[in-house]
Amino acid sequence: MKRLVLPALAGFLLSMGLVSTSQAVEILRWERLPLAVPLVVGQERVIFIDRNVRIGVPESIGSHLRVQSAGGAIYLRASEPIPPSRLELQDAESGALILIDIAAEPAKAGQPALEPVRIVEAEAPAKRYGGSAASGADQQAEAPADKSVPRRETPVSVVLTRHAAQNLYAPLRTVEPVAGIGRVNLRRGLALSTLLPTLPVRAQALAAWRLEDQWVTAVRLTNTSARWLNLDPRALQGDFVAATFQHASLGPAGQSADTTVVYLVTRGHGLAESLLPKVAPIDAAVSLPPAAAAGQAEGGGARDEE
Repeated sequence: MKRLVLPALAGFLLSMGLVSTSQAVEILRWERLPLAVPLVVGQERVIFIDRNVRIGVPESIGSHLRVQSAGGAIYLRASEPIPPSRLELQDAESGALILIDIAAEPAKAGQPALEPVRIVEAEAPAKRYGGSAASGADQQAEAPADKSVPRRETPVSVVLTRHAAQNLYAPLRTVEPVAGIGRVNLRRGLALSTLLPTLPVRAQALAAWRLEDQWVTAVRLTNTSARWLNLDPRALQGDFVAATFQHASLGPAGQSADTTVVYLVTRGHGLAESLLPKVAPIDAAVSLPPAAAAGQAEGGGARDEE
């Protein structure tokens, strides 16, 4: 009988509200559909995500929403009512995005405090947006053999191109750090005359970065003609995984729009090994055997004497 005293007493205190229970946590599964996280003005809501993320906040609500992040948790606190808005959480390592829809309303009388939210991955993510979830056998078949290579939702070529464009065109304080990307050295005096042989442009390699087994090289293109040039990736000559122009066209030489950058992504090696070889002028005599070449020279001399 004595063993039943403590449980009974604990249950009585809980029913009377004299002992607090641990706060519940709302579980939200990310399945590529925006997650709704309502807020109450003046109350802080915590989102547990257990990964290193960058938070994108619309400028229209930046002054009304306090956002803090620490140790895999995000702290949101609205100082004024906020209309329905969308936040973007980007994984710092893979570049994957998680979309959060928020809206802040004034607190109502007797309304309980909002529960913390924990965001977890779907147990069986779909291969494509709107597709069906893969079975366990399919996931094992599609899993990479090298467990050390992380699975990225954003293609490596996209991550590299975005990082290169930010380094060249965005203020340095706004460049997003990406785990695994490293700057690589470029070969001095790299000849790029075969890159766009059909267009009157001058090409110069600026910088290169690497992530896993892919490289991206930023190449500056300058128009040397007096006419506008349309840039088409199909005109590029070389072995490239992806190619992206910063601008779709080039202005005439001497104008402010006569220069742009193309980002070339290669796999397994840098840009130098992906270019076509430069073809030298052909000398037919070089391909002839020595005896035939000598005879051709002697025959030509006899005709000259005649």
